[in-house]
Amino acid sequence: MTYPVLLHHLLQSTLCVLIAWALTLALRKNRAAVRYWLWLAASLKFLVPLSLLVSLGSQFGLRTATSSAQPQLSVFVNQISGPAGFAPVTAVPVSTAPDRLPAVLFGVWICGAAIVLLVWFRSWWNIRALRQAATPLDLNLPIPVMSSAARLEPGVFGVFKPVLLLPEGIANRLTPDQLETVLAHELCHVRRRDNLTAVLHMLVETLFWFHPLVWWIGSRLADERERACDEAVLQTAGEPEVYAEGILQVCRLYLESPIACMSGISGADLRARIQRIMSGARAHNITLGRKLLLATVALVLAWVPLLIGVLTPRVGRAESPAAKLPEFEVASVKPVEPNVFHMVGARVYPGGRVVLSTLSLKDLITVAFRLSYWQVSGGDAWVGKDAYNIEAKPPADVRPSIKDLRYTLFGIEDKRLREMLQSLLIDRFRLQFHRETKTGGIYLLQRNGKPLRLRPTEIPPAGAGLAADRSSFGSIGYAGGTWVISATTMPQLADFASAYYLHAPVLDRTELNGLFDYRQPAADEEPNYSDNSESFQRLLSELGLKLVRSKGPVEVFIIDRAEKPSQN
Repeated sequence: MTYPVLLHHLLQSTLCVLIAWALTLALRKNRAAVRYWLWLAASLKFLVPLSLLVSLGSQFGLRTATSSAQPQLSVFVNQISGPAGFAPVTAVPVSTAPDRLPAVLFGVWICGAAIVLLVWFRSWWNIRALRQAATPLDLNLPIPVMSSAARLEPGVFGVFKPVLLLPEGIANRLTPDQLETVLAHELCHVRRRDNLTAVLHMLVETLFWFHPLVWWIGSRLADERERACDEAVLQTAGEPEVYAEGILQVCRLYLESPIACMSGISGADLRARIQRIMSGARAHNITLGRKLLLATVALVLAWVPLLIGVLTPRVGRAESPAAKLPEFEVASVKPVEPNVFHMVGARVYPGGRVVLSTLSLKDLITVAFRLSYWQVSGGDAWVGKDAYNIEAKPPADVRPSIKDLRYTLFGIEDKRLREMLQSLLIDRFRLQFHRETKTGGIYLLQRNGKPLRLRPTEIPPAGAGLAADRSSFGSIGYAGGTWVISATTMPQLADFASAYYLHAPVLDRTELNGLFDYRQPAADEEPNYSDNSESFQRLLSELGLKLVRSKGPVEVFIIDRAEKPSQN
């Protein structure tokens, strides 16, 4: 969880605590059980970010057909003449300023959580030892009763299989009526599942031990649960004096339970508690107005985030062919026979006919939506394995040239062609998908302070014709021990690093505009794939560039459904 996300979550949870506090003040004359559940809800809010509710609602939300994809990380790479070797996708050592603060904060959090857990575990272990040494008692109660030699107040131990622990000789120190009210108090804890809710709040205290309001909530929960049990006992016993004397005797003779998830008799302000019991005041039922108030707050805090998620369209899911996208006049999709060599590439022929050769559906998606290969996930194995040839003819008003079809497996420059290809994939492959954006690691391409060794590209004069178009226009490659960069922009170089090396977005921050060339033998002699990442890192350094780690939005394209196209 990054700093902003964690800070927002803590602010949201703090606001919920303040709202719960205000509501308990408004309900101070009503039943304690209502206030207890308000405090418990404020505690559990620390475990449930509002963004999770929005995300949950989005799973049932509106879907929209695929819209025209915005340009993403287009990688603009052509193969240069001769054998070329491109590096596998591996991590590149990058320059990064050391940031030890996250590690220090995480270490402090771990230490604090470990201390809290150790304290809880030690108390639980001691109670467990007393439980094992106790002897059974037959009091004809709904739960097992054990007698312990320890001077510990009566209490319920256990969450799912509760056991009532009574100190030895308690029947001789309390009158039968007093003992009956004490047992009724403990059985009330069992019915309310107070030990379970106490464990949930202990989890919150362990994870958010650094937040003071978490511990304040714990004291409020202990107070309200005892008060709720007092109210339940007084409704059935009807003798406040007997009940108050029983509580005073227990507090005078025995020790309070050392662990919050063992509910007992004490745990609240004893003086105020006895005064409430002796006053005979009854808690008021919740009025209709207060019920509406609670319902409104619950709606705002829980259901509104879910509703936002439901009503927020998830752009990009294609439920049917995208009728609004432009389409090719004629298009054929044919599978490539396995084990038969075909040239991978893209061509534009006279008349505007477009040919994409030997590309898998995953490759075609990267071309159509201008994505890097690592951004596409989902689908069956054939999506990235089976290859296809596509021949298509655009409408008469679209006459693309090879310059418009600047090709690699990661993007087509011309927006109209991309949209036509998107429509084709949705129609022929029955493609359905969605996009997700999350915060993750990204890289920034920057100047490193050394002299820039890239030289501006010499652009052919206007009107020179197709023959003047450079076959290596917009290419980056490694061949024969030489790095060759031809007519390439800095965003294209950033996209090349993203697609082939880093598996993460790379953003251009060089502030260098225009096209650049570079041709230089690499320092390595015939480097193999295992050290190509180091070769590329040295290339950037020689160019006067560097990569710096950062954080930012990372978009992924998820294939929900795809079918093999019928031959045509």
